[in-house]
Amino acid sequence: MAIKHLRTAFASQYQPGQPARLVAGEALQEPGGDYEGLHKQMKRLFNSKPGKKYGRFSEDLGECPFSSWLKDYLEDKQSFGAMTDRLFGQWQELLTGCQEEFDGHLMIVHDALADAEVVYLFILETDSAMRFDGNESLDAIDVLSLSRLNLAVRIELDDWNSDNTGENYLTLVHGRGTGEPGELFIRLSGFTNQVDVEKETMTFLDAVEAFAKTSEPEKAGEVRSRAYEFCKEQHSLGEPVEIEALSGYLDENEPQRFKEFASQTAELPESGVLHPDHRKVKKLVRIAGSGGGMSVSFSSDLVNQAVYYDRDKDALTITRLPKALREQLQRYLEAREE
Repeated sequence: MAIKHLRTAFASQYQPGQPARLVAGEALQEPGGDYEGLHKQMKRLFNSKPGKKYGRFSEDLGECPFSSWLKDYLEDKQSFGAMTDRLFGQWQELLTGCQEEFDGHLMIVHDALADAEVVYLFILETDSAMRFDGNESLDAIDVLSLSRLNLAVRIELDDWNSDNTGENYLTLVHGRGTGEPGELFIRLSGFTNQVDVEKETMTFLDAVEAFAKTSEPEKAGEVRSRAYEFCKEQHSLGEPVEIEALSGYLDENEPQRFKEFASQTAELPESGVLHPDHRKVKKLVRIAGSGGGMSVSFSSDLVNQAVYYDRDKDALTITRLPKALREQLQRYLEAREE
């Protein structure tokens, strides 16, 4: 990983109706060192965030001009500094009209990877910390949060500039509770949603479940587990699920088998890429439910081995209890008897 260009700006809006304040740092080229470390941590947070959205740039350049400024920069029609001056100016303008208080650092990074180039927009948050100053007096300071990331966008430059019109090259992190500033950040980035994650999750689950049922009963669980492992690994990398790659992972001897099966039984996107929610994909390997003061979760492999469900009586029988659960039950019953 190597940062080609990076720049930050601190923006604050403490009095809605008044001009927002913005202080921009210098445009840095290949800053290295601590900047690389900070960016690496923000990328780690970005990749691990659940519920990301996928889409493209809005075609309304009057409302969302960032994509045109970015294109001019990439085509050497303006410098990185000039491009970010415009970006920061628009951010200040948007926050001036914001009716909620806000403060945070906007960081833009042009990242050159081994096989691709990416641009990130991050809103960096702060945590409060305590320190002793030079006079040994206790002082409260704000430091960058390395554990929270609620607003960010990643732009896959190669996919954006490719001829594949079906490609979704923007990935958005939009955390709950970000309010109006969160909506303004989406407008700043020019993001428009093109992917129904809920629908693609169901497509993924249905295709894998149907494929598993074509296998021998003892191998069906392995198919589900490998599909979940693949999805989880892609999530950790911040990448979607390519059907062809998943197909090869599920069956190395016949790498096209799942792909051909899914194309006949499921409504797959032309790109051959799905964006399933990895949290819901866990249903492939775990059965869980809660309600009425009860919460139950167990591996699907345990059905009819250590967990038995009687449909007629609507009763669940569990054998081979976990040691910790058994000990809690024994202590509870002993206490009741006393």
